[in-house]
Amino acid sequence: MEVLDAQDEDLPSIQSIYAHHVLTGTGTFEDVPPSLEEMSARLASKRAAGFAWLVARDASGILGFGYYGPFRDRAAYCYTVEDSVYVREGVRGQGVGKALVAQLLDRARSQNFKQMLALIGDSENVASIGMHASLGFSHCGTMRKVGYKLDRWLDVVIMQKGL
Repeated sequence: MEVLDAQDEDLPSIQSIYAHHVLTGTGTFEDVPPSLEEMSARLASKRAAGFAWLVARDASGILGFGYYGPFRDRAAYCYTVEDSVYVREGVRGQGVGKALVAQLLDRARSQNFKQMLALIGDSENVASIGMHASLGFSHCGTMRKVGYKLDRWLDVVIMQKGL
């Protein structure tokens, strides 16, 4: 497996992976999968702003993707980023997410960001919580029942790592 900067030709796989998470999971609170054009615009905007958007791939194709972007738009938050990571169905639990987030941490450090946050949808998402903890993220809090998806109320777990 290698972790590389996402390219335009990766977008169909990225969109497919994300669509699966939107339709079946609680790691994102979106409920309608973004189109290929929307995913392209998201990649382009992050790239234009200088933020990392990465893919993990092997001989079978794209295994997952991850990126970071601004935590909030206000100037006071300019040194804080928020990560997002999504792994293809069938390869979860094999270190793909961890490899992506590890590279995101390195990229954020090299750009002189000071904090990375993970806002993890669903407090039952023990895989993402555990993966972030294994990379040194600390639990900062839980926002209870702030999202509603798949016929249930969902928490958001906040984790943070100083860079």
